[in-house]
Amino acid sequence: MALHRILCDLKGRIDGLGRWAARGLAFGLGFLAAFSMPPLYQIYVLIPALGGLLWLLVEATSKWRAFVLGWWFGAGFFSAGLYWVSFALLVDAAKFAWLIPVATLGFAFGFGLYVAFTGFLVRALPGNNLLAKALTLASVWTFFEWVRGWLFTGFPWNPLGTAWAFSDNLMQSASIFGVFGLSLLAALVAVLPATLVKLNRLSLGLNLGVIVLLAISWGWGGARLSQASGETVPGVRLRLVQPNIAQSEKWDPALRERHMMDQLLLSTRPAKNNGVKPTHIIWAETAAPFFIARHQQWLNFVGSMVPKNGLIILGAPHVVGQKLPGSNLQVTNSLLAINHQGHVTAQYDKFHLVPFGEYMPLKDWLPLDRITQGAGSFLAGAGPTTLMLKGLPPVSPLICYEVIFPAQVTDHQGKAEWLLNLTNDAWYGKTAGPYQHFVNTQFRAVEQGVPVVRVAGTGMSGIIDPFGRVVRKLKLGEKNFIDGNLPVPVKNKTVFSRSGNKLVLFLTMVLAFFAFGLSFWDKKRA
Repeated sequence: MALHRILCDLKGRIDGLGRWAARGLAFGLGFLAAFSMPPLYQIYVLIPALGGLLWLLVEATSKWRAFVLGWWFGAGFFSAGLYWVSFALLVDAAKFAWLIPVATLGFAFGFGLYVAFTGFLVRALPGNNLLAKALTLASVWTFFEWVRGWLFTGFPWNPLGTAWAFSDNLMQSASIFGVFGLSLLAALVAVLPATLVKLNRLSLGLNLGVIVLLAISWGWGGARLSQASGETVPGVRLRLVQPNIAQSEKWDPALRERHMMDQLLLSTRPAKNNGVKPTHIIWAETAAPFFIARHQQWLNFVGSMVPKNGLIILGAPHVVGQKLPGSNLQVTNSLLAINHQGHVTAQYDKFHLVPFGEYMPLKDWLPLDRITQGAGSFLAGAGPTTLMLKGLPPVSPLICYEVIFPAQVTDHQGKAEWLLNLTNDAWYGKTAGPYQHFVNTQFRAVEQGVPVVRVAGTGMSGIIDPFGRVVRKLKLGEKNFIDGNLPVPVKNKTVFSRSGNKLVLFLTMVLAFFAFGLSFWDKKRA
């Protein structure tokens, strides 16, 4: 049993670490775990990362020390996984660059608290049953990923489940359990091998069982994909426009006309390879960097470029109501649909605003401006909605990171047949951030069973089918357009679209109760 001897040797070395050495190792293991995330997909690193974390927590001499070890692990994971956030502070470096270490440490140790509480609960489980604590780690980790999706407005970025996005087959289980269900699977696959230091039938059986579960998930996903029809909506041809405008230039009034003309030229170029002409043209978030709805000349000019009986759909700031003397403008981050007559025929206002970017949390205590251009905060829209746009199936529009929230991308009626995500990732340059954002979009397609069209100012823009597969895509940093058909949704609603995260929460609860029962039984037997 060479593997058993190796595991015992590794655990023995971890058990002998001093306090700060253990914390340093926890940080390093968390940092390592982030390499499993898009775009690297080195998912195998989760085995030493979560396995090492389990061993550290089991040997912690108190719940507080387990809390701290989990905190350091989380800090490593989020500092590596969210490093790209600091790039937004370089757009206006003279004003915000000094905040980079504050933001980096804030994100790392702020979100690291979720792992800290995970560590606390693992250590708090009665007894010393390693298998019970491993199951607790997997279930509680998944639970706190769900909590992170809504607490303090939520930021469910980089759940472990996104590590499976390298495989179309494995992604398909998200249609039942959602991305958090795949997080639970990833956590189990990663942490159970660490329990083999204490060989017993149950540990061996669960390790074998999770491998079988992984194989079943892969096989079922393949079977589901084999039933995909590849059918598209008749009479609809989309053009996605990606102008690749640097964020530092985007809001410059002197460059406004040039930016608009660049997008209009991309919108009106002949279809490639003598292809079908587009019926609907889509621009990115704030593609019009001014209040275009109040400039009829620009509306008329854009309308003159609209395909016959079609629309140009674009993102722009929008003024709500009339400005009163002595008052600030009330502005929304909006999607507008413009017809050939230059009329705005539909509007959607972003409802899930970005803290520090679109509004300042705790603004009475934090003497800072938001990092985006303009004074004051944006107004939030009413929430998810379904738009009926001329010539298109019912659509649920989403702006920027609204697409990262599982079970929150459609209204309660759920009649949308596709999702439209306008975003601007120019803030983050050529980092991992835009890739991770794109993968989040793929999971929303699988979960809801509908195609997703994503248009990003600097990339990556693309059309994703209802199985999460990329049909067409523009590279990050590419100035270009793509034309493509709109896939139809799956024939029957997915389980996830009907039940949301309820099923995975039930599974985590069952697993946690099983772990508690196992620990109690083991302690009683001892």
